[in-house]
Amino acid sequence: MSRLGLVIDIDACVGCQACATACKEWNGASLMAGGAPDYDPHGDAPSGVWFNRVRHYEAGHYPLSKTMNVPMSCMHCEDADCVTVCPTGASYKRAEDGIVLVDPEKCMGCNYCAWACPYGARELDEDKGVMRKCTLCVDRIYDAALPEAERQPACVLACPTHARHFGDFDDPASKVSTLSAERDGRPLFEKLGYKPVNRYLPPRATPEVAVPATLAPRGTLQSRLAAMVNRLVRL
Repeated sequence: MSRLGLVIDIDACVGCQACATACKEWNGASLMAGGAPDYDPHGDAPSGVWFNRVRHYEAGHYPLSKTMNVPMSCMHCEDADCVTVCPTGASYKRAEDGIVLVDPEKCMGCNYCAWACPYGARELDEDKGVMRKCTLCVDRIYDAALPEAERQPACVLACPTHARHFGDFDDPASKVSTLSAERDGRPLFEKLGYKPVNRYLPPRATPEVAVPATLAPRGTLQSRLAAMVNRLVRL
């Protein structure tokens, strides 16, 4: 028994989309994932199915702003509503490792699971009329033909800044467990009660900095601007 998932370091993520493209490439040919099709890829309105997406958030106002890159995929929640609402039993959570999967033979493409997921982790395959999602590269992480170091999700292996880490949260000595404990790893949207397995490492604290004189006028406004900078660098 295990509880597999990801730790994502917000400090290290540069928003390069390597995780998203590696995921797309691997799962496009994956029998377990069922594919990640593209629609009109060279046309006027290209689109497609993506299991990983990187969201970008801007805090503050230029020139005192900070970009936060937040990769999003299936959180493999312990109390997964996407599983609960599925009328056919196509969505299920494996007891042995906690991975949430979709059985395409049972899926009727009703979209209930996508509506229930607050993370936007599910996308409909319009070609086949079934739901697709992150599988944690289940066909890769258990492939004994691969060297042990390569038995990780494609997104983890592709990340150039090592912002993503994979492992067993039920093992207190695993890398994901120790990273989460040392840096206060947090689940996303914890108050919703879905108990997501994945954890995000918040940005490290940054020492207070003084606002350059060229960026701030004198007096009260300068003090307010300095306070805003100090808040931003702590994000």
